[in-house]
Amino acid sequence: MAFIELNGVCLDLPVYGVQGRSLKRQVMRLGRRNTIEADTGGVVVVRALSDLTLRLQTGDRIGLIGHNGAGKSTLLRLMSGIYAPTRGSIARDGKVVPLLDISMGMDDNSTGYQNIRLRGLLLGMTDSEIKSKQQQIAEFCELGEYLDLPIRTYSSGMRVRLAFAISTAVDAEILLLDEVMGVGDATFMHKAEERLDSLQKRSEIVVLAMHSNREIRRVCNKVLWMENGSMRMFGAADEVVSAYEEAVGTDSR
Repeated sequence: MAFIELNGVCLDLPVYGVQGRSLKRQVMRLGRRNTIEADTGGVVVVRALSDLTLRLQTGDRIGLIGHNGAGKSTLLRLMSGIYAPTRGSIARDGKVVPLLDISMGMDDNSTGYQNIRLRGLLLGMTDSEIKSKQQQIAEFCELGEYLDLPIRTYSSGMRVRLAFAISTAVDAEILLLDEVMGVGDATFMHKAEERLDSLQKRSEIVVLAMHSNREIRRVCNKVLWMENGSMRMFGAADEVVSAYEEAVGTDSR
């Protein structure tokens, strides 16, 4: 059974190209002195995540909420293995598929069909898997003969539709989602929502970050409220979202 377990995880990220003293003065004015400091080598580091301990297991649908900069995207990158914890440990079992940047791995000079293979390989699909899914990816993105052309000739909307079609064709045990983008007109958006729902249902664990509290309530059974890289609250979706809305003075959107 799939799981992700974090024990006392902290993550420090170095900041290059800035002067430590001026940055510190700015942080002091913001009242966040404890989140930025210089390490022993004089490099300025940001405490991006602090003392996170939690376990996610099969059946969990976890929503990440919090203001911009609270650490949601950073946590998803840590869970995916892009970042390694500075302190503490993370353990995971199961095929992790991070849909954090659905256009990652796309090559402008390659055709649509070639990009299906490139992006598919990056997502951990085998050659045989890519071949078996190529036709349904092509049909879903509705790009027709454009798939034989280099994607540098595509509009931004066409590129996103192709990237979305490829990314959501993968089979994941642990699915990580970060603010899935709009992918076209109303008709295509409806198809995209249905496809994303299907992908989530096929996954054992789903962790997603988004700003729609209504969607978080609809999809998730648990919610993690992040604040300044720390866990503010973790529990049942409605309970945590209601507490967050009360604290920030908003309602479901």
